[in-house]
Amino acid sequence: MQDLGFVVATLTRRGLLTPGSPVRVAAQLNALRRWGWSIAGELRQAAARDPDRIAVVDENDGELTYRELLDRAERLTRALRAVYGVRAGDRIGVLCRNHHGLVETIVAGTLLGADTVLVNSGLSTAQLTVVATEQRLRLLVHDDEFAERVVPLPPEVQRIGERQHAELIAGALPGTLKPPPRDGRTIVLTSGTTGAPKGARRPTPNGFGPLVSIIDRIPLHVRDRIMIAAPVFHTWGYAALQVAFALRATIVLHRRFEPATALDALARQRCDALFAVPVMLQRMLEVAPPDPRPPLKVVAVSGSALPGGLATRFMDTYGEVIYNLYGSTEVSWASIAAPADLRRAPSTAGRPPHGTRLAILDATGTPVPAGQVGRIFVGNEMLFEGYTSGSGRESRDGLLNTGDLGRIDADGLLFVDGREDDMIVSGGENVFPSEVEDLIARLPQVREVAVVGVPDPEFGQRLAAFLALHPGETLDPEAVREYVRHYLARFSVPRDVIFVKYLPRNATGKVLARELRRYVG
Repeated sequence: MQDLGFVVATLTRRGLLTPGSPVRVAAQLNALRRWGWSIAGELRQAAARDPDRIAVVDENDGELTYRELLDRAERLTRALRAVYGVRAGDRIGVLCRNHHGLVETIVAGTLLGADTVLVNSGLSTAQLTVVATEQRLRLLVHDDEFAERVVPLPPEVQRIGERQHAELIAGALPGTLKPPPRDGRTIVLTSGTTGAPKGARRPTPNGFGPLVSIIDRIPLHVRDRIMIAAPVFHTWGYAALQVAFALRATIVLHRRFEPATALDALARQRCDALFAVPVMLQRMLEVAPPDPRPPLKVVAVSGSALPGGLATRFMDTYGEVIYNLYGSTEVSWASIAAPADLRRAPSTAGRPPHGTRLAILDATGTPVPAGQVGRIFVGNEMLFEGYTSGSGRESRDGLLNTGDLGRIDADGLLFVDGREDDMIVSGGENVFPSEVEDLIARLPQVREVAVVGVPDPEFGQRLAAFLALHPGETLDPEAVREYVRHYLARFSVPRDVIFVKYLPRNATGKVLARELRRYVG
């Protein structure tokens, strides 16, 4: 738990304790008292304090104030209860891109006390069927573009498309909502890059602590204008939504990320902040910056590793604005790298924020010396509550295993070397793909790169590097190998250097290694 003085000081710095209308402040505090710090409670407190402030700017449907957004969410809540019989404890699936309908559905689920399952838009029909069955979905709210994909779902899962969603809100009967008998949980699906994803139950914050941990290190302020480009079905996008509501921010949403469109919107909407995944920054650097440039003060990224040099290249163009959060669906956050950290060491994951414990342990659970690689364990107020299957993760002394390997240097900076199961053993030597990737990414011809292990009859595994080059550029495979050989040990040199048009990624920007391995015989 965080000390009261630190919480008050941070809330004051970020403008959350600014005096306001006594009536509205009382209504705001009462909303938090009755509804807690759930996503619905955060929306209610924002609507009580700033009812006429623009809450959402939707690229297709215009603007909604906090008063209007809450009214629509409440109408949807009453309609889901009256028409579909949804009750506390039921599960609602949401298969939507970033738009206000997604937000309304998430809030409605919480108001009902139902568990809301955020479904990855990149899942196949087969994976969707497994998710619907394993998560015991009562109904699925989906965008029209996914209509064909949801047809084969089990008949007991009722589908609500965009037209039905609008009709439910328009036709909702009046009524008063009371806090549900149980807190609804948000269930985030793991990435599912190796098969059917697992559902991870997210806890409901029990106070200001989680918000303070983030905004102490990432300088977001009350009433900022924030574009959430990261998909909201992902932990990072959902966290951005929670933070934005808490700050009574104006949220800018686009269904799909397109770099030129996003840059234009950032400038036109005069956004103070952007929440994104690293590959989005790479795409933004490939188009000319708008004039005038967006007035960004914060570009907060998470979801995958920052490739070598990306942070410094982006800051050279847009200023000292990048804040890189390392975490996972299970541990929420572990560390945050500020611009100064990234200038000093572009591949660092930063330092743990206030109230977070971080440890690097060996296989026996013993802390390893500074600079030595070990397993990363994390403790904070927002550790997940386990998978919906009933399984959990390894825990030691209140710290949860992230599944990653990393090290902490003498100055306290964390460096993540990769997943435990991504480490490649070639000829008895341990190789971390991220080290090779960061090195190759520095070549000016390289747009993006991924290094994976592939089976080898002699060495057990060997390294294969997949490179996507900038338009018009060329590279010789042997030149790439010689470049790596010059800087790293011989066992880190990729035997295979394969050029591709682009790296296959899932909807959250993570590279699909299994797709790449198909290129290698």
